[in-house]
Amino acid sequence: MQAGTTSPTISRAEALTGPIVYVVDDDAAVRRALATLMRSVELCVETFASAEEFLLFSRPAVPSCLVLDVRLRGKNGLTFQKEIVDSSMHIPVVFMTGHGDIEMSVKAMKAGATDFFAKPFRDQDMLDAIGQALRRDKARLESEGAVMQLRASYDTLSPREKEVLPYVLGGLLNKQIASEMNLSEITVKVHRGQVMKKLNARSLPDLVRKAESLGIVPRGIDTAH
Repeated sequence: MQAGTTSPTISRAEALTGPIVYVVDDDAAVRRALATLMRSVELCVETFASAEEFLLFSRPAVPSCLVLDVRLRGKNGLTFQKEIVDSSMHIPVVFMTGHGDIEMSVKAMKAGATDFFAKPFRDQDMLDAIGQALRRDKARLESEGAVMQLRASYDTLSPREKEVLPYVLGGLLNKQIASEMNLSEITVKVHRGQVMKKLNARSLPDLVRKAESLGIVPRGIDTAH
């Protein structure tokens, strides 16, 4: 399979929504073998001869993982992994090498690799590692999507509702919040209700968890006045 091509059993449209396995290895025979292995379990696969080719490829926001050879021509796989981490590119990495040693595998795992295989490896072991990496990336995408949706909901709050929220998180009663903000108790009650509704919070603990994911800090009684 040539670099940047998709499994013939899966259409490009499906590739944009289904999981994708990226393979980077400068050995064409290895790329073909891994592409065949991925197709055998109906996974979409994209293969590349170098790290540079991989970086030029437009990657859709779907669960994915990178199967990366340690010893590449030009750029070392471990060096490339560090660049991935430093650039905040969130993709699980499964390493493979024909010249692996303990020190190399430890370094890769410490840098966040999900697995490290010495060639030749068992096909099923590689498939198991890829399956685990894809599940991990799917969970990450779902978590990020939930935070984005929550942020959009937070942005619908009025300025007053955003002011009330930290006090609610701090556990203050409506009358205490009213005193702090120089508002009527009934007005605070309305704002509190709108905050709960707009953030789809089922309870105060649920609201606290959601606020934490947005980085909103609880606020207590201001003793300065």
